[in-house]
Amino acid sequence: MPELPEVETVMRGLDAVLTGTRIARVAVNRAGLRWPFPERLAARLEGRRVLGFRRRAKYMLMRLEGGESALIHLGMSGRMVARRADAPPVPRMAPQGVFSDARGHAASRAAVGHNNPPEAHEHLVIETEAGWRVGFVDPRRFGAVDLVATTEEDTHRLLRDLGPEPLEEAFSAVTLSARIARSRSPIKAVLLDQRVVAGLGNIYVCEALHRARIAPTRLAETVAGTRAARLVPEIKAVLAESIAAGGSSLRDYVRADGELGVFQERFLVYGREGERCAQCGDLCPGIQRITQAGRSTFYCARVQR
Repeated sequence: MPELPEVETVMRGLDAVLTGTRIARVAVNRAGLRWPFPERLAARLEGRRVLGFRRRAKYMLMRLEGGESALIHLGMSGRMVARRADAPPVPRMAPQGVFSDARGHAASRAAVGHNNPPEAHEHLVIETEAGWRVGFVDPRRFGAVDLVATTEEDTHRLLRDLGPEPLEEAFSAVTLSARIARSRSPIKAVLLDQRVVAGLGNIYVCEALHRARIAPTRLAETVAGTRAARLVPEIKAVLAESIAAGGSSLRDYVRADGELGVFQERFLVYGREGERCAQCGDLCPGIQRITQAGRSTFYCARVQR
């Protein structure tokens, strides 16, 4: 499932081409995804100007004039692909470059035709008066789209119980310590709980714990305090670095322009079972993989205590 950096990257791509434009046409190609689409979804979107975007955890909120926001969740395999509606198809490995679109935004040159329509499993299509076409492609149909009053975004059933945003200043060692101080669950499992901290997933928890030299099996209550002071900056750093790299493309995820993220090339532990740990080199017995709550955890037993 796309995690915070991937969702943030997609949201920024959509913001660059949709904010300030008016939605001209909407095609709804099925009744829903994980849940049914809102009633009269196309009619409620058409004619509205896009005012901006906000990300909350792994959810995107497209704010519309008239006081409603479209909540978008990519689910397991979903992706949002944007292209110029009149652009001819181009090869998948088109040369990259930077251009300015009609509104002056810098964007990948691949965006003018990299996502070739029609996409298989394209369940929702938005076209703007400015000539952009955005499709929601979701082969496994675990994604979601809903409409919510903009003033009530944080009370939506999918958002109301979420924890703090890890990239915000309010998320600190003190904040995390308070939330985990009485937990006797493994710290890996606790960090994946969206009520404790919002947006973290398996990949970035593995990477942050390794950077902070904390074992994923350590009880969360023992991380509160000094270890949390090491962990929080590493959580923030790994997320920021992944966003700068366009996220991690492992299976289905692509950016809004159709290009792949590259942060997977910088993983220190995730998916590297049996390889040497970069932190302890020749002394390392190798990165190990264990299963926690049905998820693969990658770590170095020598470094992480």
